[in-house]
Amino acid sequence: MSVYDKLSSLGISLPPVSAPAAAYVPFVQTGNLVFLSGHIAKKDGKVWVGQLGANIGTDEGKQAARAIAIDLLGTLHAAVGDLNKVKRIVKVMSLVNSVGTFTEQHLVTNGASEFFAEVFGPEKGAHARSAFGVAQIPMGACVEIELIAEIG
Repeated sequence: MSVYDKLSSLGISLPPVSAPAAAYVPFVQTGNLVFLSGHIAKKDGKVWVGQLGANIGTDEGKQAARAIAIDLLGTLHAAVGDLNKVKRIVKVMSLVNSVGTFTEQHLVTNGASEFFAEVFGPEKGAHARSAFGVAQIPMGACVEIELIAEIG
């Protein structure tokens, strides 16, 4: 099954690339690696504002991370033209806006990781990963994620 067939079966349409909010580009390709800039969580087209452990729980944070993963695939599609060229999701870095006592950043980030495995399969979708708790994210977003993918 193609990546697009899988997305369609999940009822997902890829969003267009968002315009950068500062002095950066949405993606850079070097060789067979594509680096995607950090994407912040959005809900209903607006920044998904909140802080894990204060006014957002782990399950909602996981939903936000999954929403970011969908946005990242929209950008990756724009970068490479065909998601079926993706050989592997190489690395995910997740920043979770959280209070100092919140310790489930890794579970929040699973929302993106599990989505990539679902769309690309267990081999292509499996990736190295970091998940950090941070004091704040631009515009008050609850989660930000960046991605590195290998294409062939």
